[in-house]
Amino acid sequence: MSKIVIATDGAPAAIGPYSQGVRVGNLIFTAGQIALDPATGHVVGNGIAEQATRVFENLKAILEEGGSSLDRVAKATVFLKDMNDFAAMNAVYDAYLGQDGEGPPARTTVEVSRLPKNALIEIEVVAEV
Repeated sequence: MSKIVIATDGAPAAIGPYSQGVRVGNLIFTAGQIALDPATGHVVGNGIAEQATRVFENLKAILEEGGSSLDRVAKATVFLKDMNDFAAMNAVYDAYLGQDGEGPPARTTVEVSRLPKNALIEIEVVAEV
């Protein structure tokens, strides 16, 4: 197995012993992304829509650095601090991954008790190159 580490200034630097993304064969696996501004390292927004938007922009930057894009996502895992935010998250999710006729990726969504930096949402994806 050959593994290529993906790193970009367009997404927050890793805050632990992990990579922003890893390419193995024709797949990219991203680390979970929270709503960190890559320039400041601070969580942006107090609401789920704003945080979800930042998360998708971070994921987009990692995938593009690895030679892929959001429209090539096959699987997404969404972690929500509060399942009451599902509808608002889903609206942002649809804007980024709705896939217009190609069918959206497979997805798992779970509620968790806490996320890094007390973020409201974290998302990781697997995409084809």
